[in-house]
Amino acid sequence: MTDITERTFNFALRVVKLCQFLNKKYEAEKSILSKQLLRSGTSVGANVEEAQAGQSRADFIFKMSIALKEARETNYWLRLIEAAEMVESEKIADIKRESEELKKILAAIIVSSKK
Repeated sequence: MTDITERTFNFALRVVKLCQFLNKKYEAEKSILSKQLLRSGTSVGANVEEAQAGQSRADFIFKMSIALKEARETNYWLRLIEAAEMVESEKIADIKRESEELKKILAAIIVSSKK
């Protein structure tokens, strides 16, 4: 199994590529959604990476919690982009599924770290 840092990095890369596609397809005012997605989607992995160097268990949990919040926000933007029909559902299904899985994994890491 791929570790969480690698998995969130790969997820961020997929988000970057999706945003590049959206920016080519839509004019500037519609690409605001793309910018929001890019910010939150890349932040998930950045915060997981930061958590790895946490100075304490509390710091680790705090940074993982931020990663979870960003994963939730990313999932929101993906759902909105799909609902707005900016991307066909079948083309976005896999990244949405990964977003959902990352939320569950991050939540489980936080819960187990609190014990």
